[in-house]
Amino acid sequence: MSWLFSSSKGNRPLAPLTSLQQQKQRQIESLKACHSSIAEIQKDVEYRLPITIKNLTININILLPPQFPQEKPLISVYPPIRHHLVDKQGVNVTCPIVNNFTMHSDLGKIVQSLLDEFWKNPPTVAPNSGSFPYMYSSPSGIPAYTHSAFPFLPSYPTQETNRSVPEPVPAIYSTSKAAAPSCGLITELPIPVPTSEVGINGFTYKMPELPDTFPELAEFSVSQLSEMVEQDDFLLEQFINLPQLKQVITDKEDLVKNIEELARKNLQLEPILESKRQMLLEKYELLTQMKGSFEKKLQRQHELSESCSLSALQARLKVAAHEAEEESDSIAENFLEGKTEIDDFVNIFMEKRTSCHSRRAKEEKLQQAISLHSQYHAPL
Repeated sequence: MSWLFSSSKGNRPLAPLTSLQQQKQRQIESLKACHSSIAEIQKDVEYRLPITIKNLTININILLPPQFPQEKPLISVYPPIRHHLVDKQGVNVTCPIVNNFTMHSDLGKIVQSLLDEFWKNPPTVAPNSGSFPYMYSSPSGIPAYTHSAFPFLPSYPTQETNRSVPEPVPAIYSTSKAAAPSCGLITELPIPVPTSEVGINGFTYKMPELPDTFPELAEFSVSQLSEMVEQDDFLLEQFINLPQLKQVITDKEDLVKNIEELARKNLQLEPILESKRQMLLEKYELLTQMKGSFEKKLQRQHELSESCSLSALQARLKVAAHEAEEESDSIAENFLEGKTEIDDFVNIFMEKRTSCHSRRAKEEKLQQAISLHSQYHAPL
C-alpha cells in the first residue's frame, strides 16, 4: 500500500506559474516597491495605500481583476474627494494613465504619478462621504471571484454578516450657524464660534470651550430670567464677566505684545536688510557689465573663428595664388615687349611663379584636410 501514500498532497510539487501570473507578480512587486506604506488587504487581489496631504488622510485602494494585467486595475479613493483625476462621485480614479493601462505598463509608476499629482494639486473632501468602497459591500459591477493561482482562497470580496459598520465621526463643528437670539447687542455676535482658526501664516488659536450651563443663574426663577433677557445692560455685564471672554482678551493682549516684539526685531534687522539689498544691486550691476563685456568678446571670438576657419583660409590661398599667377604673366609680357632686362626678369618671374605654385599646393593640401574633416565632423 506504499504506492497509495507516495503521491500524497504534501509531497506534490506546486504547479509552475504561467506567463500571465509571472507578469502579475512583477506588477505587484513594482506596486510594493513604489511606497513603503502599501498594505496587502487580500493577497494578489487588493492593496491599500494611506497618504496624508495637508492634514487630509486619503486611502488609495487598488483592486486587481482576475485577468490582470490583461485587464486594467480598479483604483479608488476614500473618503470621496474633489479632484480632476477622479470621477464625479469622487471615488474611482479615471485618469488616462489608468484607463490606458496595458500589460506593458508599470503599476508602481502609475500609483507614484497619482501621488505626485495629489501633492501638486491637493484634493478636497467631497460632501456626503459614504463608507469605504469594497469594505462592507460588493463593488458595483465587480462579481466575486476566486483567484486562479490560489483556489483555496475564498471568493473576493469576503463578507461578514455580523460585522458592524462604525458610526461616522462627528465633525469638530458644524458649518451651518444657528440663529442668534434677538436680545439686544447679543444679536451681533457670530454663533456658534469655531473651536480653532488657522491664520494667514499658519497660526492656530484654540478658542475656550463654552459651558453648557451657567450655575450662577440657577437660583433665579423663570420670571426673573425673562426680565433679565430684556435688560441689555445686564446681559452685556454677564457676557463681559464670562471667564472665557476674559481668557480671549488676555490671549489677545499677549498676541499683540508678541507682534510688537516681532515688529521691533524686524526694525532692528532693517539696516542689515538694506545693506544686503544695496550689495545685491551692486552685484547685479557688475553682473550686467560683465555680461556685456562677455558678449562683445564672444562676438569678437566668433569673428576671429570665422576668419581663421579652414574654408576662409582656403579661399584666401586661392585668391593669393591667382594674384601671383597674374603678376607673373604681366612680368612675362613686359619681358617679351622688351621693357625688362633678362636678369631682372628671371629673378622676379621665378619668385612670383614659386609663390604661385606654393600657394596652389597649400590650397590643395587644405582642400584635402577639409574633405577628410567633413567625413567625421560637421561642415566647417
